[in-house]
Formats: sequence, C-alpha cells, structure tokens
Amino acid sequence: MALKTVSAAEVRLGMFIHGFEGSWWEHPFWRTRFLLTDREDLEKLRAFQGGVIIDVARSQAPSSDSDTLSSAIRDGNEAEPHRPSPAFSPKRPLPGSPAARFSADQAEAAALVAGALDTVRNTFDDVRLGRAVAHEKVAALVDDIAGQLDRNASALLRVLQLKSKHQYTYLHSVAVCTLMVNLARHLAMDDEAVRTLGLAGLLHDVGKVAIPDAVLDKPGRLSPEEFALVRTHPEEGVALLREDGAMPPLAIEVCLHHHERWDGNGYPHGLKADAISLPARMGAICDVYDALTSHRAYKRAWLPARALGAMWSWDGHFDRELLFQFMRSINLYPPGMLVRLASDRLALVLDNGGRATRTRLLVFHSFADGSALTPKTLVLSAGTEEDKVVGVVQREDAPSTIPSLDLYPPVAVTN
Repeated sequence: MALKTVSAAEVRLGMFIHGFEGSWWEHPFWRTRFLLTDREDLEKLRAFQGGVIIDVARSQAPSSDSDTLSSAIRDGNEAEPHRPSPAFSPKRPLPGSPAARFSADQAEAAALVAGALDTVRNTFDDVRLGRAVAHEKVAALVDDIAGQLDRNASALLRVLQLKSKHQYTYLHSVAVCTLMVNLARHLAMDDEAVRTLGLAGLLHDVGKVAIPDAVLDKPGRLSPEEFALVRTHPEEGVALLREDGAMPPLAIEVCLHHHERWDGNGYPHGLKADAISLPARMGAICDVYDALTSHRAYKRAWLPARALGAMWSWDGHFDRELLFQFMRSINLYPPGMLVRLASDRLALVLDNGGRATRTRLLVFHSFADGSALTPKTLVLSAGTEEDKVVGVVQREDAPSTIPSLDLYPPVAVTN
C-alpha cells in the first residue's frame, strides 16, 4: 500500500482518500476511504485544516491532474495484492460475466468480514478492560462496510449470513452495523448520523462481554435467572461505553434501548412508541433481523423472507412503518404481502424460492385506471430499474380478487 500525507490544499480530483489526520469526527466526510471524483466534495475537503492521507496506488489521474498524481505514485511503493479470505471458495464463472463480478465482490466481502471479526473482537476486549475504543480502526471498518455496500450490497449481506454460531457475538455486531448504515442511507440521513449509526451497530451488544459464554451459547431454554442476566446486557454495555469520553451519545442510546418495543413491553425501561428514539428503533429491527437469519446454538437460521414475515406479524414489536422502510432498504418482502409499485400497480409478493437477494412479485392490478391486469411475474433484484416497491396495501383496501399464493409455487433454485 502506497500512502502519502498531503495538505488539503494539495488534494486533486482522482486521488484516493485513505484517511485523515486527527480525530475522525473532525473531518468533513462520514467515509474515510473513497475515490475523490466530485468537485463539491473537493471544495468541502479544501476547508479541512488537517492532513489528508492519499493512497497513490489506488488514485486515478484525470487529464488535468495527471502530472501531480504521477509524481505522487513515483514516490510511493507498489500496492500490495488483494488476498481474499481463504475460507471463501466461490465457483469459477466465466471471466467478465456478471457472475464473475459478483464472485469477486463476494470474495472481497469475505475478506472484509474476516478482518472485521478481529476488529470487533479487539474492540470488545478494549471496552471490557476499560480502555478507550480505537475510534480510528472502528471508523475505517465502518467506511469499508459502506464502500462494500456501494459496490455490491447483496454480496456483503450474503457473506454475513454465513457466520457460524461460534462467531456470532462479534459478526452479529458487524452485520448490525452493515444493516444500520444501509438503512440510514436509505432514509437519507446526514453523513454524521450515518457514521455514528454504524458505530452504534458495532457496539450495541458490547454489554454481552459481562454475560458468561455458557449462558449466551446455551443450546436449551434459559432459566428465569439466566434470562434475567441476559436482559442486563444493555445497561452493562452503557456502563462500559460511558468510560470512553469520546463515545457519541447516539451510540450509547442504541446500546441502551435496542430491546425496547413499540407497545411498551420491551426492556430495560419499557419505553413505548415515539418515546423510543429513531436510532434505537432502527437498532431493534436490524438486531432482530440478523438474529433470526443467523445460526445459533439453539436454532437454525431462518431464510430472510421467513424472518421478515415473522417480524411483520409481531403486532406491537416494531415501528411498522420503519420496518417497511427496512424491507425497502434490503429489497426483500415477506410472501403474501400486498405492495404498491412505483408504476402505480398492485402486486402480491410470492415465495422467492429460497433466494436471499431478490423478491418475486405477481402484478395483477392497475391503480391508474382501476382495472385488473393479466397476472405477470416480476422479479426485483438488487439494483433493478424496472420497478420498485413504494408502499404496503392492506387486504381490506385491495380489490376483491386477489390471486392465491397456491397458484404460484416456489421456483426451483439452481445456485
């Protein structure tokens, strides 16, 4: 890796920003690693007073700046080759094909997750020992997660579902961080909020370091005493996080209240509805979704569609409007849900055949002219441009003739 520190005034379009000197809260971007291609971002960066760390090997030279970048590259070292995690061995698709690009992204995601495991484990150890959180390392991890979401969100989310029960405590935190960043960006939150919510996701369960592993990994039902012990982890986590004077209040809030419920039956404070902050409501959804779709000592992982269906059916557990926005953020919906499309059509969500990265819809009605349509199957994959879900339609508000799910069985899955 060829790194070089320059002043903000020396930064040019095409440079790859690797980081910033000083506190990660003081620089003008929530991401610390990105290719600088936007002039508005360049002007924002020029106002930064600290040093900017450039990865010259990953920089790209636009014609007007080629001399500046070429000289920087001559002063740097040759970049290290990328080595994907040996634990991930994808099939070998044809070079240049969409499958090859997805496989490359999935290998990159696997390498990211492997490194994230160590970062989160070390962070939890630091907190348990009373040391301050290594904010620079955590910020870099949040940034790497955001970058992978930009390149291929499906690849990262799929890799995170592969965690074993032995990795759960740490990689669950990585997964919740990923889902929080993804949801925050879907909700168009500002840069600082997205950055902090990523940190909150990483640290939301840090209080579990105070719970014995024998209780956390118990394969059978917990005793009342064990369950009461587990329920102390939000407050245990807050006590640990408050030892770090630089810890953002929002991260502490998510740690404390991510087990509150919309109907007031959660813990530790029994908060209800809008008394639960939006970040805590987001944390609750991301936490439960990843828990349901993960292997645990006492349960097998559920398919994402099944998990979403269960969460949607738990009346009073979540902010339902926010839960729907979460579904939109990952582009997945439970079978049987009626949805309104951007094309002003009504569709029924079908069983997706076990696929974790797409939604199958049956389009059957036009709201524009109030008429029935010849039923047509539509697959919404990540990044699709054909149409998108924009709302939920209640059964009582739908046309009287709704196609039966029994007429449209799951499709065969070949990969």
